[in-house]
This record gives sequence, C-alpha cells and structure tokens, in this order.
Amino acid sequence: MTDDDLCYLTATKAVALFKRRRLSPVELMGAIIRRCERVNPKLNAFTYTFFERAMAAARGAETRYAMTDGRLRPLEGVPLTVKDDHDVEGEITTHGSRIFAEKVSTRTVVAIARLLRAGAIMHARSTTPEFAAASICYSPLWGVTRNPWNRRYSPGGSTGGGGAAVAAVMTVLSDGADYAGSVRTPASCCGVFGFKPPRGRIPTRPPWNFNGFFSFRPITRSVADGALMTNVMAGPHGSDVTALPKPRRLGPTFDPIKGWRAAYSLDLGFCEVHPDVRRNTLAAVETFRELGCTVEEASPSWKWQVREAWLANHVAFMDADPDCFVPRHKRHLLSDYIQGYARKKPTRHSLTFGQGVAYRAAMWATLGPILERNHVFLCPTLAVPAVPATLSPVAKEFRINGKPIDPGLDWLMTYPFNALPTLPVASVPSGFARTGVPTGLQIVGRPFDDASVFLAAAAFEKARPWRGERPWL
Repeated sequence: MTDDDLCYLTATKAVALFKRRRLSPVELMGAIIRRCERVNPKLNAFTYTFFERAMAAARGAETRYAMTDGRLRPLEGVPLTVKDDHDVEGEITTHGSRIFAEKVSTRTVVAIARLLRAGAIMHARSTTPEFAAASICYSPLWGVTRNPWNRRYSPGGSTGGGGAAVAAVMTVLSDGADYAGSVRTPASCCGVFGFKPPRGRIPTRPPWNFNGFFSFRPITRSVADGALMTNVMAGPHGSDVTALPKPRRLGPTFDPIKGWRAAYSLDLGFCEVHPDVRRNTLAAVETFRELGCTVEEASPSWKWQVREAWLANHVAFMDADPDCFVPRHKRHLLSDYIQGYARKKPTRHSLTFGQGVAYRAAMWATLGPILERNHVFLCPTLAVPAVPATLSPVAKEFRINGKPIDPGLDWLMTYPFNALPTLPVASVPSGFARTGVPTGLQIVGRPFDDASVFLAAAAFEKARPWRGERPWL
C-alpha cells in the first residue's frame, strides 16, 4: 500500500492487520507523520506534535504484537490527536489562548487517559478556537485552521483541528468534546463521523460534569471506529458522580434496520436552511426508505426560544469553571469573539435559567412523541455546508437564503440536542455542496439508546459509503 492508502485505514482495519502481522504500527505511524508534514502546513490543524515520541511508542506496540501471549489493548498502536483544550499531564494545554500559552497540565482527563491506556498513540494536539468557545476554528495564538475540502471554509469548531486531521488523514482517531455541537459540527463540515453520547456515558471533568450539555466524544472516519472509541471511553469513574454504568458494548458488527420507523425534519421548525443542505438531507432520507424503513416527516415545531434556552444554561454556568477566569489586565490578549461575548448584552428575548429549563421541557414535549413512535429522528447537522474560515462568531451579519442570522449559533442545528442531554446523536456525511464542502445528517436516538443510533449510522454508511471520496491536498 502507498502512504496515502495506509493513512486512509480505519482503526478497526489497522488493528486487524496488526494482529495478522500484515502491517506494523511503525509503518502506519511513519506514513501518518509523513502525511502530517506534507499536509498540515496547508490546513494548520495542529498546535504541538510529538513525532519522535510517537515513533518510539509505535516500536513498542510493534513488539507487543510480535509477542504470542495475546495481551493486546484495543487501540494498540493506533494514531490519535488530542484537542488542545483537554488536559494531558506534563503537556502544554493552551485552550487556544495566548493567556495560557505556557500552561502545563498536571493531570490527564479521564476520557483521554482511557484512550492512551488502551494503546492509542498521541502524535499531535489539535487546534481549537479560544476556550473552545466558537463553532469556527481560529485563535490569536494559533491562527486559522482550514477545511481540507475547500480551504476558503472552516472545518467547524470547536474540535476543528481534530475534524480536519481525520478528514485529511493526518490521524486515524481524534478526541473531541461537544457542548453546542463541537464534534458534530466539524464532522459535518469535514465529511467524517461524530457522536454525541447521552449525558454521563463518558466521564467528564468537574465542574462540567454537572452541566449536562457537555461531554467528551469521538471523531472518526467510520461508524465502527466511533463505536470502538466510545467503548474505550465509556463507563463510570470516581471523579464523576454523574457517570453512568458501563453500557452494552457497541459493534463491531451491526444488524440491518429493515422494518424500522424513522422521522425527519428539514428545519426543526425554526432554522433557515441552505438549499444544498436541504437537497442532501432529502437524498439521505430516501436512503433510509431504500434500507426498508418507514419514513415520516414530523417537525418538533421548535421556535427561537431553543437558542435562548441553550444560552441561559451557558451563561449561568460560565462562572463555575476557573479556566474561564481572565484577569482584567490580560483581557486585551483575548480573541475578537471572546471579547465580543463579554460585551454582548441580554436582549428582550433572553430567557432566565429557569425559563430556559421550562422551554427545554417544552422541547421534549414535542420531540418525545415523535421518538416514541420512531426508532430514530433525522435532520441536518448544520443549516449551511460550512462558513468562511475567518468568519467571526460576533460578526455584524451573516445570511442564509438572503436572511440575516446570528453567525455564532444560528447556522448550527446541533445545540438543541445538547439541551436534551440524554439523547444520543450521530452526524454522518450526507453528500457535498456545490462548494465541494461536505454536509451532514444527524441521527437522533431515544434517551440513552446509543445502540440504535450506531445501527442506523452503520446501515447508512453501508448504503452510502463516504470514505471513497478524498480531498485533494
């Protein structure tokens, strides 16, 4: 295989080849590093790289595969990027901010520690917007990260570097975190798989474990790899009182979904949606019919209060995280969007925290009956294929179909499902826009029903395989 063919291997395929001694972790890591050196200057997806250390770890994995006692870990020798917002002990974690440019972490967050203990090899840290607080991916410290399919556009955020790296095959796996869609947004923009598990499935660091909107998530090139990462990261931990018991193992094979019922909505009742997204979503819905599903159009008929309910929770919780505190004399170092958020005043439409909770209950009152009569609910991941790479989330104007919208949240169709945190949601590629940028389809499951989301995603992937397309870089 060529270097590029090696880089396009999934984790499940690579591990299978490692075990049969048809491929060495050293060969794969070498190909990945050469790909990074060639492609990353075009995309700017990484902060720090650890290539020499990664090659040494790959040689150790090669030795373990050569042993015959069978004590192999599930991700032994698989390349992994870790988001520059997630602590790794002894490494600089900048949160994309000049204020933390030299911050050395004293701990490793649980989800990342589990991936590393499972044998994954961290060869790079991926870029994020400042404090992971935007759905684009640029920061004053690290600059602009670009979409591998069309570099004029953003890979999305906040796990933009991870999404770009997976799509451009500069890694096999990437971790991420999703608070308003920070995994599903780059998954959609970059044409890969992203999964938001239900609250508590994967342990989260305090104090964010008490905010149900947030959790750690995988970004991968295949559904099976997403299941593999979730299996490794999931399960209870003493540091997180909200963590759920170990779930039933996902994958690696998936049953058909013939006979299932699925519902879909193009706009959730309140989103302005780009024509390319509408077209690709309808084509994806038709694929579910071809898979033997009974499909109905059923909108939850949500309104603008969805956005305000998410914001009410976000604003109420920001004071809980000490990493979000910025001394006044350093505030000039902040990005335009962080400074803009601080200046933004509540509008007459703003909801209090309590009103937001009440509206979230109303959201479930309309979506719940739809999911009760259907196995899954389908909708676009984003209202547009992608936004320009340098678009500010606090820009004065952004338009969809000629109508002005807020560029911070209003092109996302992800955050409503963070506001209903027990729902598992995957984003799968649904096609391409005329700009060459991918679009995504969200597959939403019933509360805590991760398995059905993976079954539906795997069936869709089999019917509409997406890994045959490769960005020209």
